[in-house]
Amino acid sequence: MNAVPHILVVDDHREIRDLVSRALTREGYRVSAAADGRAMHKALADSRIDLVLLDLMLPGEDGLSLCRALRAESNIPVIMLTAKGDEVDRVIGLEMGADDYVAKPFGSRELIARIRAVLRRCEAPAAVPGQRPKHFRFDRWVLDTGARELLRDDGVTIPLSTGEYDLLITLVERPQRVLSREQLLDLARGRAAAAFDRSIDTQVSRLRKKLERDPGEPKIIKTVWGGGYMFTPAVAVEHL
Repeated sequence: MNAVPHILVVDDHREIRDLVSRALTREGYRVSAAADGRAMHKALADSRIDLVLLDLMLPGEDGLSLCRALRAESNIPVIMLTAKGDEVDRVIGLEMGADDYVAKPFGSRELIARIRAVLRRCEAPAAVPGQRPKHFRFDRWVLDTGARELLRDDGVTIPLSTGEYDLLITLVERPQRVLSREQLLDLARGRAAAAFDRSIDTQVSRLRKKLERDPGEPKIIKTVWGGGYMFTPAVAVEHL
């Protein structure tokens, strides 16, 4: 991102909004704040937002529902903020399309590190010759790495969250290989995500729902019991 990233903080507690906003402003980010879903949608409509910090527990429509709705229409990265520390809440947030999760109370240094990591993953790769192919063709799909889009053979574009894209590009670059969860974490998300190893299973499940004709009987991303996952189709690479 060449411009200063614009972060939207969505939390119904004014004190938290103010504290987080000040911390992010000190780091040089542009910041907007919203107390609920209605204000969030208005901010998204009025400004270009690069990342949303979204509280799980909000009045009216909760954070999970807002995250699911946002993900259905946008690839803006989302980091969930919640006072709950239970793994189930982390997994549900990731299933709704969140890119990361930070439990309250959190330090500003941890939060800023997470934001930087997610924003780095969202940046499109530089167009350096030979660095990365433009198109990966497999089964009935084309993954366009320039546009970061997944195209079906009937012309439909399927949106991908940052986490889904990172995992898919990791898989298509290594077809017919068994990759453990730890390898996928290292390759797709980096060691900073090691505490969220269940997120790989969640992202695989989400990708299957988008890629597979029958997600219950996956043919493209297969589970290798005791091993991890294998991307089974042949992949054709086009340099454009």
